[in-house]
Amino acid sequence: MLGLLTVLTTAVHFLALIYIGLGGFLAWIWPKSIFVHIFFALWGIAVNVLPLPCPLTVAEDYLREQRGLGPLPGGFNEYYLYDTIVPREILPVIGILALLLVIGSYVGAYVLWRHRQQQTGGVPGRPVRLG
Repeated sequence: MLGLLTVLTTAVHFLALIYIGLGGFLAWIWPKSIFVHIFFALWGIAVNVLPLPCPLTVAEDYLREQRGLGPLPGGFNEYYLYDTIVPREILPVIGILALLLVIGSYVGAYVLWRHRQQQTGGVPGRPVRLG
């Protein structure tokens, strides 16, 4: 059971990273989701630049320790991403691209929100048609 929980925690961690990178695009369809994404994006930045532990890494380390495996060497990103999925040499480029992707998703969400406001005369709750 602990093995399954560890795998699920790891999967949720990967999904959280994907959401941090791409979740802003959900606001194009569901505008209010931008507030959840802003929290995730700020948290993602904070745990990488401040000495804050990621709660998912803490949970995964706890489950691994219960299984006798010990904590992830270097943390989640170090163990699963760096030099495995992403070469360490291009990490600065990946960071800039991720930031541009999030900014682009927010700009698109704002443009669609403004367009919706103009079409509906400011009436909230009307769906956006893409395409």
